[in-house]
Amino acid sequence: MVLFISSQVIKQRNIISGAIGNTLEWYDFAVYGTMAPIIGKLFFPSSDPFTSLLAAFAVLAVGYIARPLGGVLLGHMADKMGRKPALICSVIMMGAGTTAIAFLPTHAEIGSMAAILLIILRILQGLSVGGEYPSSIVFLAEHSSIDKRGFNTSWPMFGSVIGFLLGSAICSLFSNLLSADAFQAWGWRIPFLIGALIAVCATLFRRHMTESSSFDHAKPIDTIPFIVAIRDHWQEILQIICLSLVNAVGFYLLWVYAISYLTEQMHVSTSNALNINTLSLIILLPVITFSAILSDKVGRKPLLYFVALGALFFSWPLWWMMHHHNFWMILAGQAGFSLLFGVGYSGLSAVMVEILPTKVRCSASGIGYNLCMGIFGGTTPLVATYLLERTSNDFSPAYYLMATAVLSLVVTFFITETAGKALPD
Repeated sequence: MVLFISSQVIKQRNIISGAIGNTLEWYDFAVYGTMAPIIGKLFFPSSDPFTSLLAAFAVLAVGYIARPLGGVLLGHMADKMGRKPALICSVIMMGAGTTAIAFLPTHAEIGSMAAILLIILRILQGLSVGGEYPSSIVFLAEHSSIDKRGFNTSWPMFGSVIGFLLGSAICSLFSNLLSADAFQAWGWRIPFLIGALIAVCATLFRRHMTESSSFDHAKPIDTIPFIVAIRDHWQEILQIICLSLVNAVGFYLLWVYAISYLTEQMHVSTSNALNINTLSLIILLPVITFSAILSDKVGRKPLLYFVALGALFFSWPLWWMMHHHNFWMILAGQAGFSLLFGVGYSGLSAVMVEILPTKVRCSASGIGYNLCMGIFGGTTPLVATYLLERTSNDFSPAYYLMATAVLSLVVTFFITETAGKALPD
């Protein structure tokens, strides 16, 4: 009985440890995305608000371009030294960057050096994120039984949404508590300071996590895992890139860019835009959990088909609902996207682990996932802003999402089902 309780405690602690790093990292990106209009004005002042906003999103994209390098570095650490040290390193890097941004002087105080320091910090955080999500889902998959692997690997995404929800909610709270002038002058720093507290909690949890038995028993490789991954598993890496594409673009389009779109294009108040964002994230949480359980019952491919076909055929009507001034109509549109992508995130997480062997599992999944997020995901707000300005077509972001769905759909057709099978070794 004591051993059973101890085993359950260890299992729960490992799940929390795997998820909480993603909570911190996506909390920070939610705060930055929400604060982008303010950050643009403070760090990239311009007579044209569009130029300032574009610069702020460009910095977000720069951080994401650093993700593949982070995936290589932390993936190497995870495959060579263990999952635990890589995950601890990741959360410390992210926490340091978040704390530094909270105290960063603005352009009015130190001139262009403010922008340079902001870029450096976002690159540091991009390196951190590059190793976090792939390593955490690998860690949880390797601790999971076959029949619950989809459910267990969904926790990092669940933690990500909690972080995003927390970031959006806290920004919404302080934007309502403070006057507009106070919020833009100094209130925007408070959410970043709260992120420092999350970093401390995440580090403490991960100090007590247990190493994966799959890693302990795996035969070590003499060469660099990155080289083996590129040489022997480039097809799996391409599959991960394509399968992640519609989910990556969808997430950043709907929960990062949409806030600026609603406030700048549809003239929705900042508080209402943040409230819509928060409510749609709440809807996303149970969808992820239910879909993850479903993936263990019916397989991963049906869920991947659902999100690809759904994004292809329903992006336009759902975006049309968001292209509105009515609060409830906008919320209904974003809630529809929550249903769509909540299913997609649950189907993808386990697949990334199940198609790769132990010795390069973190490196290969990190390369594929981060190339997709760096090239397509993190640049989505920038691309959407540019397309909207260039084409003067308010539906151009939806067309961009539909195009990514086509590629994800094609790759889903060709992959084999991985649910219910032992992890390759």
